[in-house]
Amino acid sequence: MSAHFRPNRSTVLVSCFIAICTTPQFAAAQTSTSAVLPEVRVDADATPETAATPVVGYRAKNAISATKTDTPLSETPQSVTVVPRDQMVDQGASNVQDALNYAAGVRSDAYGIDGRTDSVRIRGTEPSVFLDGLRQAYGYYTSNTRTEPYMLERLEVLRGPSGMLYGSGTAGGIVNMVSKRPLLETQREVGVEFGSYGRKQIQADLTGALTNSGEWSYRLIALQRNSDTQVDYVPDDRTVLAPSLTWRPSGATSLTLQALYQKDKAGSTSQFFPWEGTLLPNPNGQLPSSRFIGEPGDYYNSERKTFGWQFEHRFSDAWAFRQNFRYAKNENDNRYHWADSFTIPGGWGADPVNKRILGRYLDYSLTKNEIAVMDNNVEGRFKTGALQHTLLIGADFSRQKENVYGGTVGYSEIDAYAPVYGNLEPLPATRDPLPQTHQRSMGLYVQDQMKLDNWVFLAGLRRDWTESTAEGSPEQKDDANTKRFALLYAHPSGWSPYLSYAESFTPQAPQRGQMLKPLRGEQWEAGLKYEPKDRPLAFNAAVYDLREKDRTTSPMPNVITQLDDTRTRGVELEARGRITPALDLIANYTYTDADPVLEGLPENMASVWAKYRFQIAGMPGFAVGAGVRWMSAFRDVSYGIGPEVPSQTLIDAMISWENARWRLALTANNLTDKTYFSTCLSRGDCWYGARRNVVASATYRF
Repeated sequence: MSAHFRPNRSTVLVSCFIAICTTPQFAAAQTSTSAVLPEVRVDADATPETAATPVVGYRAKNAISATKTDTPLSETPQSVTVVPRDQMVDQGASNVQDALNYAAGVRSDAYGIDGRTDSVRIRGTEPSVFLDGLRQAYGYYTSNTRTEPYMLERLEVLRGPSGMLYGSGTAGGIVNMVSKRPLLETQREVGVEFGSYGRKQIQADLTGALTNSGEWSYRLIALQRNSDTQVDYVPDDRTVLAPSLTWRPSGATSLTLQALYQKDKAGSTSQFFPWEGTLLPNPNGQLPSSRFIGEPGDYYNSERKTFGWQFEHRFSDAWAFRQNFRYAKNENDNRYHWADSFTIPGGWGADPVNKRILGRYLDYSLTKNEIAVMDNNVEGRFKTGALQHTLLIGADFSRQKENVYGGTVGYSEIDAYAPVYGNLEPLPATRDPLPQTHQRSMGLYVQDQMKLDNWVFLAGLRRDWTESTAEGSPEQKDDANTKRFALLYAHPSGWSPYLSYAESFTPQAPQRGQMLKPLRGEQWEAGLKYEPKDRPLAFNAAVYDLREKDRTTSPMPNVITQLDDTRTRGVELEARGRITPALDLIANYTYTDADPVLEGLPENMASVWAKYRFQIAGMPGFAVGAGVRWMSAFRDVSYGIGPEVPSQTLIDAMISWENARWRLALTANNLTDKTYFSTCLSRGDCWYGARRNVVASATYRF
């Protein structure tokens, strides 16, 4: 192990941070005015909004993901979309994938309905997923559970490279999920949900001060769900318990402790059906989207336990130190079948004449993963002459260890049009271990946001060191510099044109015992933002040119390969906010010219969502919402020539009523119950999209 990763060196570095920040130059006398960001959820026009406060409505003013500082979106020289809690509730998002249905530049259902993971693409590539600014997983999706959106305050989508700040992050962007945190104002709610596929859910969210002084506050989130899915014999059960506790001994210091226990009992909704019988004709007809070609009792179960903290101390109004830490222990146990669409790509290798008998593989594996992540930074605000600086100096560390047992262990056949179950092939007595993998990384970064009159200049530099090992293989060491530059002009009229350049360096954790090269990326982006004065609206436009090297892809399930240089270009338009006191709107358009060697995706996508509030017979609190999502036809040519996936138009709707105590709502995604395909890969398999999902909910606040 290199010296960069010896525990004593890391300890020394963190200590240096603290020592630097406590020098007389930085440890100025604290003012009596509280430096704590306001946490009371009140009218958005009455309280200044920050990146730490809940958002009222659909338009956020500030975000933290693009700079790791509380920065107005109008002064952020990169494309950022914030999906607030109100939007997730109104649209009935039951997973992160659903919550991103109306985000610009995002393909939210790249692989349709998939009970194993949230399949999201940003600018043609899979994003890195963060929770509270810390990387959530470093390997295959078996190393993590799907995040429950009821736990989240907002989602921040940063489009484009983020390696200068985060190290591990793809060139396409990141999704940073922000947890609900303890509030000083008492807010308590319990709710129930009933919906399609036998969905039954009960949930609770309790928060408030524990002491009259506000020194201690708490939050407790709990959820229990029992549900089936649109695929026969595949459940979607979940248990969540997420307590958090905040300690504020003074207006300058806060410590929030966070814990999570989550257990999912699910299965694979992905059947990997061939082209013929889904998108292309089959003499026996089309396979129904509910068809299950596994065996009843197949499972895909995950358990996640995490503990961490968010610490902040302000030495003065100008200087602050922050430390975020999380340790996660994940376990995924699965046994599921997937169809052989690959022997004859898109066809029926086990029955090429009659096309009824489908070969199926059996995956039987256990993944155990441990991840520890820490980020430390110092923020200072000062002037040099007329130039205003927001300086950020930081260091982050991560360690992950993964053990995988078993894999693909069997092959059998089933009549896909008239399945007869109960023919599970014999399982091995033990699951053989794959080589244990480790990854350790450390990064140092510095960023300066400079402001001169209406000009904003951002510059940042980072140095990364990584070590990756797979048991029985030589150790792989990588290091790199990553930079970022941007220029923005914030015109007093509300117009903000900008130009930015950013890079990414992503050390990729070994997957299923396989060593991987780091992913590199770079992007040029030009954009224009407009926030009209005295109106809660925001308009954004961006064009970009994105290049990547050594991106991972999957020519076969459970097989990972890496690509050479790829290039993606595109245009993104977004508008969101309050049109009138009664009408909220979200609209976006995305054009993506992706490299042909990448998985296929629509060139054109657009979506519109509107919510209108009204009263009946003088009784207020009623609201209706409706949305339309559209994508153009496309074809995947990454491993050959796949069939053309037709264009699709999907409709979502909502109706609700609420007062100070109650909220009653009915939401419907894919209202017309359209059968569609999210993608058909050139390797041979098609993926059904989500059918109609109707949920009735009742929430009581007290």
